[in-house]
Parts: sequence; C-alpha cells; structure tokens
Amino acid sequence: MCISAVLLAARKHLLLALAGIALISTASSQSSNPTASKSARSASPSEREGSQRTKRSQLYTQTVWGVDAISTKSVESGAMIRFTYRVVDPQKAKALSDKRLKPYLVDERAHVKLVVPSMEKVGQLRQSAPPEEGRSYWMLFSNKGGFVKRGDRVSVVIGKFHVDELVVQ
Repeated sequence: MCISAVLLAARKHLLLALAGIALISTASSQSSNPTASKSARSASPSEREGSQRTKRSQLYTQTVWGVDAISTKSVESGAMIRFTYRVVDPQKAKALSDKRLKPYLVDERAHVKLVVPSMEKVGQLRQSAPPEEGRSYWMLFSNKGGFVKRGDRVSVVIGKFHVDELVVQ
C-alpha cells in the first residue's frame, strides 16, 4: 500500500472520530443546559419542529451509516412510534435492514425499551428489503400503554447503529 493511500485512510478515520467526539460533546452540552444554547443562536426550522439533531450528527449518520432524514413520529393514536430514514449509501445502510438484528427504541425519561412487534402472518413491522439510494424506509415500534409521548427524546439502536436525541413528533 502506498503512503498516500495510508494517509488518506488515516485522515478518514480521524474525521470520523472527530465527528463522533463532537456528537458526544454536543449531546452532553445540550442536555446540561438546553436553554443556554437556544438563546445564543437562532433556531433553525428543524429545531422549531422539535428536532435537535445537529449538522455534525446528520453528517456522521450520512458518512458512517449511509442514511439521513431520520425522524420518529407517534402514530396510531400513540400506540406505535414510526422511525423513518432515507438511504444515501446502500452499502453502508445494509445494517439497518438486516433481519437478524433486533431494533429497539429507548426512552430514558419513561424508562422503557420498545421493540418492533412481529405479526403472525405479516412478520416484523419493518422494511427489510435491500436498501436503494434515495428511498425512504420505516419501522414501527410498539408503544402499548402509551409510555412514549410526543416531545420525548428517544434513541434508536439497530445492532451497532445508534442515534440519540430524536424528538418524537
């Protein structure tokens, strides 16, 4: 392997590591004093809608996982939480559609971990077709009992994929 290829690979890993560190530091600073960060800058349209994902967080999920336009929404009168994402790199996004991985949604406030239900004749309530660039995909998490409410901040975990601070709309 030539030196320029090694340097390029090292640079890529360094950028991904810095994006991850920035994501962690941004999340910890937002959770410690959310009103201070809002008053220091004007709110973007996505923040007015309740989404607190930063541009670095969005860049990280695009670069590492090949997805963007990530959102969670309460549907079916609150009995389900729909998680949606759009694929920008099908190779990187394969992990999200892997049927062997068990996805779950965590709400720290409500102290619950929601799973994707499996119907007898239909199977899991999620799309598991091979990802295609530009297509949006979804999965439903059972919210029986209505523990997760609109406005709650949740995390979605699918194998090694982990995204935090998603606001349920």
